[in-house]
Amino acid sequence: MEQNARELLELAQRVARRAAETARRTRTEAIGQVDTKSTATDVVTAADRAVERQIVEELRAVRPGDGFLGEEYGVQEDDAASGVRWVIDPIDGTVNYLYGLPQYAVSIAAEADGEVIAGVVVNAASGEEWHATLGGGAWRGDRRLSGSTQTVLAQALVGTGFAYSAERRAVQGAVVAGLITRVRDIRRFGSAALDLCAAAEGMLDAYYERGLNPWDLAAGGLIAREAGLLVTGLSGKPAGADLALAAPPALHKQLHDQLVELDADSGP
Repeated sequence: MEQNARELLELAQRVARRAAETARRTRTEAIGQVDTKSTATDVVTAADRAVERQIVEELRAVRPGDGFLGEEYGVQEDDAASGVRWVIDPIDGTVNYLYGLPQYAVSIAAEADGEVIAGVVVNAASGEEWHATLGGGAWRGDRRLSGSTQTVLAQALVGTGFAYSAERRAVQGAVVAGLITRVRDIRRFGSAALDLCAAAEGMLDAYYERGLNPWDLAAGGLIAREAGLLVTGLSGKPAGADLALAAPPALHKQLHDQLVELDADSGP
């Protein structure tokens, strides 16, 4: 398993770096054409799809028997004979991408028999890269990550994100309003994958969000876990669409209990 995970990671890293270059180049070339050729949304959608196609084609060229789950094209070859499935977010943080904010990422994870065993996240704007393998630790370059050493929730910097649905945002806003007086402060950067990496690195003390999809969580979640964070849902549930909470053990229960009290995993 360890050797296979390492091989899958090395492939994912090569592919993710090229995909990040494509995303960055596409934005530079296309965004100036928005007013004359297309809408801003079309530019982002076209870039998302082009980057995902590139990722799938490059992975399939090396491993034709694998399956794929991507944000843009959904499930492909879900019953792959190899037992490996790639979970892909071609541009995580598309609003940031549209506006030129340097927080958008390519995220690629490899699952073996349903368990994520390798993952890489590349900030396409900056080239920063985080990676992990199951049991092999989490890394930024050659530096091993171990998360925050903060133990007091009142002194914790907590990351979160918001949905595009107005109804869900209203609930999420109420949760933030209830939480913000109980922590040091709250940050919203706009890319779940990068938020999870920031928590793994200790740039955020903890992170939570409702509404994540598998491609938002797969690589970043593995990186956070391998950095020693607990990545869960609430009340014994696994991390997922209802809620994902990533925090070091010393903070996890404190933040978990506050989020339970605030019904952070309820509503639309």
